[in-house]
Amino acid sequence: MFTPKIPVNDQPTGQIIPLSTNPVDGHQHAPACACQHPAPAPVASNRPTVQLTPGSLLLVVGGGTAAVLVVGAVLVSMLLAVAITASSLAIVALVVRSLMKSEIKNHR
Repeated sequence: MFTPKIPVNDQPTGQIIPLSTNPVDGHQHAPACACQHPAPAPVASNRPTVQLTPGSLLLVVGGGTAAVLVVGAVLVSMLLAVAITASSLAIVALVVRSLMKSEIKNHR
């Protein structure tokens, strides 16, 4: 069932034998009616367009700037928290190593 059917050419001529010899023609459908309907005109939306005054434009720019600054401050503070944690862990590792070394020297 799932094996491919490959045509066998008894005498190789260099011609490619198609798998299907049925002609494929486009089937033309009859129109539903013979009348010609014009395309409907596009409907204008009832919503008003956004009009930015100079004051509202400044407000939008100021709000965007404030948002960028707040996001930047949050990201910088998170990076600073990671850096402080890493440095404190490094200091703790040095202290523990020093204590372990001194314990090993004292027990000899």
